[in-house]
Amino acid sequence: MPTGSGSTLTQELRLPPPYTAMRLREFGDAFAHALKLAPEKGAGTLVYVGRFDLAEFALVLEPEEPLRQARRAFYAGMAALADALAALAEPETAINIAWPDAIYVNMGLVGGGRLAWPQGAREAAVPDWLVFGAMIRTASMPGSEPGASPNITALDEEGFGATLSSHVVESFARNFMVALDAWRESGFAAVARSYFDYCGREEGVRRDIDDNGDLLLRRMAASEAERQALLPRLSKPAWYDPQTKSPLA
Repeated sequence: MPTGSGSTLTQELRLPPPYTAMRLREFGDAFAHALKLAPEKGAGTLVYVGRFDLAEFALVLEPEEPLRQARRAFYAGMAALADALAALAEPETAINIAWPDAIYVNMGLVGGGRLAWPQGAREAAVPDWLVFGAMIRTASMPGSEPGASPNITALDEEGFGATLSSHVVESFARNFMVALDAWRESGFAAVARSYFDYCGREEGVRRDIDDNGDLLLRRMAASEAERQALLPRLSKPAWYDPQTKSPLA
């Protein structure tokens, strides 16, 4: 799944050559903007919003597999997002993914990822593009009391120091390239392992990702795998508040 070629660097971001960065103003919508640009700009276009309190970005991809299998790129994006935070965090910071799309730091929700594809695209056909989007809360809103909502947090409350939104985006970009390289060289199983490293362990349960992206849970006492469908979850991200267009608070 190539990420394209060419690079347009900005003052805010330092990205490796496969990416072309496009900055929006503070109240822009990176995900919606990337969806509009995807047919024209193509792979490697990374749209981001210049905000101090939120790392908000979206990346255009051009898959080489039919849509049914190509949606697994979502897991590569989520693993890269978790790896990006782990690279910026203090030692012993707990970074976790709640399947499929929510990111937690020290048990507090900071954001997550989502995925889109062309409307009307057929499952058996290679889509023209995919867009992986993400939001990570980097700073608490002014006036909020740290720890008031233990299930909700921001990076500045969890020891990330002077981490900026741009640092999160840059770290994601590097780690996503690593994830794609592992996919090419070792197959999707390498991506699944990286993703599941952030999901915690359940005794007596083996987890797999099916070719269509569904989660398969194989319990020792059961003869058949339990299936959890990915597609319905992508249509309604668990971490996202459509009213505020930001992570749940």
